Order: sequence, then C-alpha cells, then structure tokens
Amino acid sequence: MDYLSLYEDYLTREKKVSSNTLSSYLRDIRQFSEYAQQEEFSLVQAGQNEIEAYIKYLAVCGKSRATVTRAVASIKSFYTCLIARGAVSENPARHVTPAKVERKLPQILTSKEVELLLDQPECTDAKGYRDHAMLELLYATGIRVSELIDLDVKDLNLSGSFLRCRGKGKERIIPLYPGAVRALSDYVKDVRPQLLDAPEETALFVNMNGRRMSRQGFWKIIKYYQEKAGIQKEITPHTLRHSFAAHLLENGADLHSIQEMLGHADISSTQIYAQVVKQKLQDVYKKAHPRA
Repeated sequence: MDYLSLYEDYLTREKKVSSNTLSSYLRDIRQFSEYAQQEEFSLVQAGQNEIEAYIKYLAVCGKSRATVTRAVASIKSFYTCLIARGAVSENPARHVTPAKVERKLPQILTSKEVELLLDQPECTDAKGYRDHAMLELLYATGIRVSELIDLDVKDLNLSGSFLRCRGKGKERIIPLYPGAVRALSDYVKDVRPQLLDAPEETALFVNMNGRRMSRQGFWKIIKYYQEKAGIQKEITPHTLRHSFAAHLLENGADLHSIQEMLGHADISSTQIYAQVVKQKLQDVYKKAHPRA
C-alpha cells in the first residue's frame, strides 16, 4: 500500500492543510520512511522505540529543535491517518516527545578493526571463502544486509569491478576495490557451485544447505567473527555500512557521492557521517594537542 499517497489525501481532503504544511509534513514522512527502510522496519510495524530512535537520529544529523518538533507532529499525524484508514490499531508516536532527543553517533570501526574483522574468515574451506567474500563485499559497498542477501549472481560484474544493487526499488551502481573483486571471484567461480542445492539457484550468497542466505544467518556470522577477532565494540551488519561511509568521508569523498552509493533518498540521512568524522577529529585534537 502507498501510505504516503494515503496520507497526502488525508491531509488534503480531510484536514485541508495549507500547501506549506502539506509539503513539510509529506517531506517529514518521506524522510521517516527512508530511515525505516534503512533500519529495516516497516511503517505499519513501527513502535515507540523505533520512532524515538529516529528522533534521536534527527538530532545527530544536526536538525534544529523546531525541525525535530515538527517531525514528531508529522509522525503523530501520519499514524492518526493510518488509524482512520484501518492500517494500524494505535498510534506508536503518541508518547514521543522531542525532549527525549540525545546526540548519539553511530558506532564505527577503525580501519585497523575493519582489517582485523575481514581477516578472520580462513580461506581453507567453502564456508571460509564464502564468509570472506560476504564481509569484503559489505565493507566495499556499504549496502544493507537486506540488500546483501537479496543479491543475485547477475548483479555482480567482476570484470567491470562493480555491483548493481536494487534496494528500495532503485538501482544503483557501486564500485568494488580489487581485494573485494578477488574474494568474490574465488567464491563465485570455485566455491559457490559446490554449495548449491539446485543448479537454478540465483542467489549470490547461499547457506551451507545451498539455499539463499537469511538475515539471521548472516547476523550469526558477523557475531562469530567479532568474537573471534576480539573486537570489544558491538558489531552489527549495519556497523560495516556506517564504517564504509565514515571512512570514505574521512578520505575525501563528498557527501553526495556517499549518498548515492548508500542509496539514501535524502542527503540528511548521509549527513550523520559528517558528525561522526567531526567528533573523531575533536577527540584526536583533545588527546594530541599539548594545550587542549
């Protein structure tokens, strides 16, 4: 169901809001929808925790108190509409207030920690080759775990060193660095055929039973290698996505290029990584400057 069109109709026909209010509220819900897709929850299944996390996220992105307050109002209004249309039974935003906003930046790994994590799979058997290829691809492209497990073999272009990703109904092309190309080439040519349960399987990454990898399966793989590497930070599949973006920004990539590779519909979703890099520089300054 197109909830945004439903909401637009509700605001126009029933609430008869002004054109400026309509534009602002729809923009707020588009951005909330983008965040929901990024964090992999549906709008109709969102609870208070998800909405409060989004409000915190807006603060991290540097949004003003007025913008955050309006976003809360927009989301409450949106769910009031969904209740009226029978899409949800209660308003998950009813107790959410901007006062709960906290500035908390996403967890990222250092370059050394990324190298340590990527070195954990031992390329001595099929599982090791597969896991190494998955981790390299995730860090090389910054794609979401849902996009990773949805990949088909045809989405990979090893000769051109790029990946075609179709997340959120939009297609984007993401380059691959040489190490990722090598890991993927070894897996696709020599390992994947051994794992397949059926020759017609299209999935790029399959489990040890030869069928498409699940989110739960990949989550267990990430946690296993985190423990094996002895990394104390809490690592999720999204941690590599955050690290990918922050490291690109640290090394001179512009926000719009990162936005395109991440598949963010709105630049505000990408601006959080500028805050991450800024905070890291401040930490380095405080530790290293003799008069800090």
